[in-house]
Amino acid sequence: MTAPFKLYMTGDLVLDEPNADFFFDKARPLLAEADLLIGHVEVPHTTRGRESVGDIPAPASDPENLRAVGRAGFHMVSLAGNHIHDRGGEGIEDTIANLTAQEIVSAGAGLDLDQARRPALAARRGVRVGLLSYNCVGPKEGWAGPKRAGCAYLKIITHYELENANPGGPPKVYTFADPDTVEAMQADIAAVRGQVDVLVVAFHKGVVHTPAHIAMYEKAVAREAIEAGADIVIGHHAHILRGVEVWRGKPIFHGLGNFVTVTRALTAEGNDNPVRRAWAEKRKVLFGFEPDPDYPLYPFHPEAKNGMVAACHLGADGAISPGFRPIWMAPTGQPEPLGDDARGRAVADYVAAISQKAGLKTQFAWDGERVVFLAA
Repeated sequence: MTAPFKLYMTGDLVLDEPNADFFFDKARPLLAEADLLIGHVEVPHTTRGRESVGDIPAPASDPENLRAVGRAGFHMVSLAGNHIHDRGGEGIEDTIANLTAQEIVSAGAGLDLDQARRPALAARRGVRVGLLSYNCVGPKEGWAGPKRAGCAYLKIITHYELENANPGGPPKVYTFADPDTVEAMQADIAAVRGQVDVLVVAFHKGVVHTPAHIAMYEKAVAREAIEAGADIVIGHHAHILRGVEVWRGKPIFHGLGNFVTVTRALTAEGNDNPVRRAWAEKRKVLFGFEPDPDYPLYPFHPEAKNGMVAACHLGADGAISPGFRPIWMAPTGQPEPLGDDARGRAVADYVAAISQKAGLKTQFAWDGERVVFLAA
């Protein structure tokens, strides 16, 4: 019997600390199981360029740190996000060149919009995999144009509607994607669909540091990608897990949370950048959490210690068995894979709980060390 093809996908990769290989060490056996491994590179790795404007810029990371991604076994990465343009076109150019030198293919960013919309393509064990990547959260200064470096994107519109007779009170928030950008995404999917056996679409989406919540546009764009021909949809950006669902027989991971995401840029104490220091303080108030002081390199919501690696198995007939492997973030900033034990089941229960809270009626079951899920 032929072993299933294992397609694994991780959460955000932010490698702001030296000795970046160390942070992958606990997860190496899990990552090595994958026939093809996909991640998301959050920030530019460059020594060139100036800090961009339009958002809270993240510091560029050492190009040498990015080498750890290749040594950890990644084959493909998505790049479309709110920080990839933080060092302008030079940062994007250097990051892609670094990945290419490691034989890692990327999607979602480029020196113009055509490059940013181009799919990443790879073949392993005779299975052809494609990856498309889109930023849904801005800033618009980082969006690619016909002659401007940046990322592929969906433009999301936000509308606030007063609820009840309470001027200035909490509104209902409506979010939806601009139809023109959705149609562009659908055209990209149609263009690559015939070239691959499995197509993954990655969205940088969601409200950061907020447990369980899935904004209105997120379900819509994920399902539109499936309906256009995607086989798997994954989400990044929120820095905390989101629920999972199956739509028309295809899995959607609304947020894979963090994987190796080590940084001091979001810590208020000792932060010598006044803009980043102010944001580190403000986000604690906005999102109602205090980072754990025992996690100096991981200044995120306490619930963000729960993690997953999306683990999809493809049978010989091409059918996808969706699932995930639970992980737990160690105080060192290292993701630690868990199995079918008390700790692993606690993380799996967390995923089930946030899925239910978000209105996703997904059913879960253990299959060896993997948690599989089906539509209700």
